[in-house]
Amino acid sequence: MAGERAAIRYAKAVLNLANDNNTAEVVNGDMQLIVNTVAQSKDLKDMLYSPVIRSSVKKSALLEVFKNANQATVNLIDVLIANKRTSLLPAVASSFVTLFEQQKGNQIAEVTTAVPLSGDLEAKVLAKVKALTGKEAAIKNIVDENILGGFILRVGDTQYNASIANQLSKLKREFTIN
Repeated sequence: MAGERAAIRYAKAVLNLANDNNTAEVVNGDMQLIVNTVAQSKDLKDMLYSPVIRSSVKKSALLEVFKNANQATVNLIDVLIANKRTSLLPAVASSFVTLFEQQKGNQIAEVTTAVPLSGDLEAKVLAKVKALTGKEAAIKNIVDENILGGFILRVGDTQYNASIANQLSKLKREFTIN
């Protein structure tokens, strides 16, 4: 969890810089692009986590992939490279998006499912989150085949686990206790 805490610190610093320069909206777009690109590219993810690949190679690759990025985003990449923390880039970008949405008064509902959400299911989840919290929310869908089916909904500090894996785990505990 130390990496997560560091990612939040980096994200807060970038958000403060972006707010000072009135570029928070643009940087948020960069961060969403980083999150999506890294999630979709196994090669990019492997490069970020590799201790064998030189920092200079990582920097040139990242600057080439995100060549239209705002200066604050480029500075973040430079700092992460200098501190040998490139593996934090996806977590920093994700934390930035969350902090930016919170700053705007929005909340993000993380929905973990075994398969990607369809448009219809996404609308139903948004309606349920609004009914539960009274606030609008943006959906962040995380696909994790390990939950087998169902979903895990996390809004702020509240989590609702309706996954098949969780239900099987409860059954297993019941049978082993009795």
